[in-house]
Amino acid sequence: MITPSINCRDFETAAVQAKKISEFSEWAHIDVGDGVFTPNVSWGNVEEFSFLATELPLLRFEVHLMVVDPEKVMEQWFKAGAERVIIHLEAMSDPHFVLEMAKRYEGGVMLAINPSTAVEALVPYLNSFTAFQVLAVPPGPSGQKFNLEVLEKIKFLRERAPNAIIEVDGGINPETAKLAKEAGANILVSASYIMNSPDPKGAYQQLEAAVR
Repeated sequence: MITPSINCRDFETAAVQAKKISEFSEWAHIDVGDGVFTPNVSWGNVEEFSFLATELPLLRFEVHLMVVDPEKVMEQWFKAGAERVIIHLEAMSDPHFVLEMAKRYEGGVMLAINPSTAVEALVPYLNSFTAFQVLAVPPGPSGQKFNLEVLEKIKFLRERAPNAIIEVDGGINPETAKLAKEAGANILVSASYIMNSPDPKGAYQQLEAAVR
C-alpha cells in the first residue's frame, strides 16, 4: 500500500495537501517534527489537525511523531482523530504506556527506528508491537535519498515477524518502492514524489503500479 505524506510547516499547506490526498488515497501520513528529536520543524498543531480530520471524515490519518517524549503527546493526537500513531524507539521511554494508550483509543501504534539504529533493537518488541516503521532517510525534510541498507532491515524484520505490518518511509519512488516491497514491506510512505508532482494522483498511481 502507498500512503502519501504531508511534511510541511503550516496548516494552510497541510490542509490543501490533505484535501488533494483525499481525492485518491484512503490514508494520509503526517510528519510531526519538533526541531529537537529531528532538526526539522514541521506543522503539528493538534487543534488544527482535529479540524482537518473533521473536515475530511473519509480520510484516515497516521501521525508520525518525530518528537522527544512522545508519550506526553500521543493521547491528544488520538483524541483529535489520528487512527494510528508512530512512535520512535529512540524516543520511547514506556512501551507499556504506549500500547495501553493505543488500546484505550482503539487506535494503532507503530514502532519506528532511524537509519542509524540497528534493526536488532526492535527484537524485544516483536511480540508486543504488531507494526513497525523503518526510516530509509534520517528524520527530517522530505526529498532525501533512499538508503539501500534498509532493505536488509526489512528482510530481517519480515523473517522474524512474518505477520507484522512493516512500513518504509523516505526516498520512495517507483524503483525504491518495488525494492522495499520485495524485501517485505507492506506500506510505503511517500511525500515529495507525490506531493511535489504536478500530478499527485498520477504519481500515486505510478507508485501503486510499481508494487503490484
